[in-house]
Amino acid sequence: MAKIKELIERINKGNNPLFHELYGNDASVLKQQAERYEALLKEFEQAHGVDDVELFSSPGRTEVGGNHTDHQYGRVLAGAVNMDNIAVVAKNNSDTIRIKSAGYPEFTVDISDLSKDESKFYTSEALVKGICARLKELGHNIGGFTAHVHGNVLKGSGLSSSASFEVLIGAIISHLFNDGKIDPVENAIVGQWSENNYFGKPCGLMDQTACSVGGFITIDFKDPAKPIVKALHFDFMKTGYALVITDTGGDHANLNDEYASLPTEMKSVAQALGKEVMRQVSYEELLKAIPDIREKVGDRAILRALHFLGDNERVVDQVYALESDNFNDFLKMVIESGNSSYMYNQNVYTTHDARHQSVALGLALSARILDGKGAWRVHGGGFAGTIQAFVPQDLLDEYVNTLESVFGGGNCHKLFIRSHGSIKLEL
Repeated sequence: MAKIKELIERINKGNNPLFHELYGNDASVLKQQAERYEALLKEFEQAHGVDDVELFSSPGRTEVGGNHTDHQYGRVLAGAVNMDNIAVVAKNNSDTIRIKSAGYPEFTVDISDLSKDESKFYTSEALVKGICARLKELGHNIGGFTAHVHGNVLKGSGLSSSASFEVLIGAIISHLFNDGKIDPVENAIVGQWSENNYFGKPCGLMDQTACSVGGFITIDFKDPAKPIVKALHFDFMKTGYALVITDTGGDHANLNDEYASLPTEMKSVAQALGKEVMRQVSYEELLKAIPDIREKVGDRAILRALHFLGDNERVVDQVYALESDNFNDFLKMVIESGNSSYMYNQNVYTTHDARHQSVALGLALSARILDGKGAWRVHGGGFAGTIQAFVPQDLLDEYVNTLESVFGGGNCHKLFIRSHGSIKLEL
């Protein structure tokens, strides 16, 4: 534990190496972050009169490789980003967890009763209770604490604000009650378990793992019960590129059928070949079967299956490029992945509204500016929303100004892949 006044002094002193690792080297950004932490610390002290606290940070995440591969037991590549949830925390020596998150109602969780309550599905209270229940079941210690949380992980941007929150809670419990010994991957698996069982939402493991582990990670879901997680040792900051996520707008309403069609169609191809998911199908098997299954499954399903096979293998090559410190090859494969999503997976536009194609327009503008010098692709689920681009610093202003002139000021977010996952801050 540290005194609030001392923490504020250390933060405002500047030149803290950890702050640079979390938020970069831009003086204005570092100043904003210092002000953010100071405000949260003072808010906590005023509300609770407690002076001994801990600070935590948990990043959002971006999918970098393997678009719509996880639901077919495929491979993914993801990275933690420098937008995060931060928390000021203190033990309260009770059986109650109290959490106040900026912009949300304060809530409490009684950890003396960790039974599942379906009436609390889709609430933060349910997530926290589920995390505590699972950690206790696994033999870890839990306890009461009070936390004030401030998040700047963009909602609805594909940066996984909910997963960031889940592993933040896991990290807090790890450090307050378990000497920080809960493994980051176990923390991620617990967060996923809580979201599936206590929150009521099925989800994969990519989001929580990327937020918990930090840096670049790759996950192989060949055995979905025992996914293989590997952290990559690559320093994104040294590349001279920014990761830009652009919100191109578009209405996500009425897109459930579009999203559902992706796994459904891929699985229909696998099932036509006597398999469960596309990970169990080889390219040669699919190629041989196409004449016989076209009418049964449809051409779009086959194209989407081809996308899976290509993107699933591409993740292996992307990982090799990063581990070999060959960023140019990595960028080429980001473009290849994006083109595959566009042409074969067909999740860049909707089938019922040809007039509005904001994602496609954003990709076209990105290609015009970055061709030969950067990379661009659809981000996340697709159809509407965000695109991802790796932009060299000398083109950053032109890129942001061009896209924001079309999609609105403030819709481009300049990020980087941060090396730290969900952590306690040692300032």
